[in-house]
Amino acid sequence: MNYEEDIDIASEVDLVVSAYPVQDDGLDEELLAADQSLQQYQEVQIPEVVKNFIVFFHRNVLENNVYELHSIYEHSFNKLTEKFYAKESWPEPEAISPLVNDDQVFLTLYRELYYRHIYSRLAPTIEHRFHSYENYCDLFNYILNSEGPVALELPNQWLWDIIDEFIYQFQSFCNYRNRIKNKTDEELAFLRDNSQIWSCYSVLNVLYSLIQKSRITEQLLVSKNGGDMQEAAGEYGSRPLYKMLGYFSIVGLLRVHCLLGDFTLALKMMDNIELNKKQALFARVTACHVTTYYYVGFAYMMMRRYADAIKAFSHILTFINRTKQYHTRSYQHDQINKKGDQMYALLTMCVTLCPTRLDENIHSQLREKYAEQSNKLAKPEEAMQVFEELFLFACPKFISPNGPNLDDPDVMNLTPFEPVQHYTKIFLSEVRHSILLPTLRSYLKLYTTMGNAKLASFLEIDPEQLRTLLMMSKIRSRQMKWVSGTLLEGEYQGTSDLDFCLKEDMIHISESKVGRRYGDWFLRNINKFQDILGGLELTTKA
Repeated sequence: MNYEEDIDIASEVDLVVSAYPVQDDGLDEELLAADQSLQQYQEVQIPEVVKNFIVFFHRNVLENNVYELHSIYEHSFNKLTEKFYAKESWPEPEAISPLVNDDQVFLTLYRELYYRHIYSRLAPTIEHRFHSYENYCDLFNYILNSEGPVALELPNQWLWDIIDEFIYQFQSFCNYRNRIKNKTDEELAFLRDNSQIWSCYSVLNVLYSLIQKSRITEQLLVSKNGGDMQEAAGEYGSRPLYKMLGYFSIVGLLRVHCLLGDFTLALKMMDNIELNKKQALFARVTACHVTTYYYVGFAYMMMRRYADAIKAFSHILTFINRTKQYHTRSYQHDQINKKGDQMYALLTMCVTLCPTRLDENIHSQLREKYAEQSNKLAKPEEAMQVFEELFLFACPKFISPNGPNLDDPDVMNLTPFEPVQHYTKIFLSEVRHSILLPTLRSYLKLYTTMGNAKLASFLEIDPEQLRTLLMMSKIRSRQMKWVSGTLLEGEYQGTSDLDFCLKEDMIHISESKVGRRYGDWFLRNINKFQDILGGLELTTKA
């Protein structure tokens, strides 16, 4: 370990501690008493700078100093992690308990960070999974079941991360529970005896309880109708802790229902959240903003509303591109970039299934990242494999609400249910019917009239199959598109820039209103680009 670097971090944290006003609080006596109590943990070597940090952290939690807590949570904690605990866990809560006077509320919050660090940097054991669940139960019981609102305030980023990590660990446990073939007898017995740990019901119950306690649904409805949210907040909802936990729980339920495969209910959860509203609450935390649009777009895609999915993905990817210089400062930089790459993959598939004009910057990024895959998606012989690869890369890691029946003596011989493979098959079954549509579209764009038999020979299919394909193209060119109201509402509209009709074995092709509008705009404005076009002059015909 480089001594100079150690001094730098120690100085930085000490500077933060010394900058905070201390008024005869007996800090030295506290540390002395804590050091004496820590003798039973002699095997745990806690650096002095970490001890000071924990004491300072505890004080700011007690005083609800949200400004300092934001800096501690986003910067100081992560810098100390990189320096001292990059490849090992933070000190156990019992080891730091004397430093914080055995404050159970702070220790519960510390355990939340402690187990999250283990999930992020290390490999959690089954004991870690169970104890983390118990800690979340303690935290939510304290918030929901105390007499009156609790006197606790935390930064919005931390509140979002609590909900986000709670769902992630639930998702991780479901996938761990389903993989039973490599488990020891002790692990199987542990799972059998604790079947309610990380159950789907308990997770949903927490999220719905936070929404109910905060009255966030009523608050959003009042705001949606032009009123003041405070009117419907009530005793609990008027506190920032409850309001934001309730709001983030709505986004959490959007995610959970997507993971469970109920995409309609997922979008139903967003009924009172206006995505197009400026300064929406989800936009206060970048990770929440990105997560919201990812799952809204994915739910639309699985419901075959590709135009709405494209709109959702394009919006958030534009936001990420415009603010990427700020993401480099965030500890969630890598997560946001990964989620962005996944959405570009989903956007590539959606644009193939529903050709749409994209923003120039988004189109440029899409070509840069997925040009090869995009070209293959237009070739029927290669498309299915590429669709599958992109979907597996970009889809959420679906879960099953129920684990295997461990009381079944033959459970070890049964093939486990794989939710990801299940939903991949559902998506590919939809894609398989559309696999020839990009090729069909490319031929139709070349002609104004064309014989049915001739086009069938180009596609190497029978004329009757072509009729079916043309009808399918007609149907797929009209989709439910959001116009106003809730996310599930919409109107059937045309999404293609091509239109055609089949009359006496002849196909008559023309541009639709959408295509004509862009074509007319181009012709009206082409003279403005003479310098670029080398003096070429194009004019519209009378």
